[in-house]
Amino acid sequence: MNHIPFNKPYLTGKEGHYIYQAVLSAKISGDGIYTKKCHSFFESKYGFKKALLTTSCTDALEMASILSNIQPGDEVIAPSYTFVSTVNAFILRGAKIVFADSRSDNPNIDENRIEALITPKTKVIIAVHYAGIACEMDTIISIAKKHNLFLIEDAAQAIDSYYKGIPLGSMGQFGAFSFHETKNVISGEGGMLVINDPQFAGRAEIIREKGTNRSAFFRGEIDKYGWVDIGSSFLPSDIIAAFLYAQLENLEDIQKRRKHIWNRYNQELAILTKERNVQLPFIPTYATNNAHMFYIVCNSVEERTGLIAHLKSKDIYAVFHYISLHKSQFYAKKHDGRELTHCDRYSDCLVRLPFYYELDDKTINLITTEIRNFYKI
Repeated sequence: MNHIPFNKPYLTGKEGHYIYQAVLSAKISGDGIYTKKCHSFFESKYGFKKALLTTSCTDALEMASILSNIQPGDEVIAPSYTFVSTVNAFILRGAKIVFADSRSDNPNIDENRIEALITPKTKVIIAVHYAGIACEMDTIISIAKKHNLFLIEDAAQAIDSYYKGIPLGSMGQFGAFSFHETKNVISGEGGMLVINDPQFAGRAEIIREKGTNRSAFFRGEIDKYGWVDIGSSFLPSDIIAAFLYAQLENLEDIQKRRKHIWNRYNQELAILTKERNVQLPFIPTYATNNAHMFYIVCNSVEERTGLIAHLKSKDIYAVFHYISLHKSQFYAKKHDGRELTHCDRYSDCLVRLPFYYELDDKTINLITTEIRNFYKI
């Protein structure tokens, strides 16, 4: 059996050509021709008010933290079962993170646990759309409006996914996306901040340009530019944008293929739920599935460890995902002591299966057969 990796970056074929064109344009720093093409793609396809490419989703979240005017002592409500970037951006500004539990049916934040966590110091709610599946946004939006809080969508995994027909990343004041090589469309490293409230658009440009109004200068709106705010260098090279644009042109094809892979996994592994009480991904009626990943939730950490070891012995690379952040070495002593049962269950029991464009049906059959063999089904 050939080695089956967890991830394999997919090339559409035009990445190299567009990178070459970017170099020929004689502008390969930020906001070149391909960056503008990417911005136009996202704004026209999804109706985002303003899209700004960044060097990573982490940087997009850091920009959102600055735009939310986070001050030391402010509180931010976030799920514990997420990647560290979700909250690190706010820790850097001096915020206290108040962790919420996940839902029982999927790893998204439990919308019914949020309101009880709000205090006079709360400033932001972060909705992380795990696996590209929407959080229950009506409730979360209602809570944010009621308490006059910023709502930020961590849509790192959620490109081309929807909530009741509304694109993910477009409902909070800000949405943050990732184009890391494990995502549906990629640029190696890369991200994007979506600004949905126009009052923040001008400042977002300034923060992204090291705190200067250089973007306005290049558009001819001012005769010179200077330092007007805090900021950093959040712009990606136009070479990165050129790579990404080749991917975006093929988004429909990529999504069609990934959904086929997801459906094959779901069909082949459905018996695990019935026979062994293993949880498969749950897609609520209000959400679409962008086929970012396929995971299963085992019954115990021992079971998961055994499954991953079994697959590895067959040269199949499956991985567990996040460790609950409220139990992390960095934050455990700062957490208020509440048990977050579902976060811990996903932390102990969730397994991500190999998932990439070129994963063919024969290989999927090999993977699912070995999983069923492990469970003796």
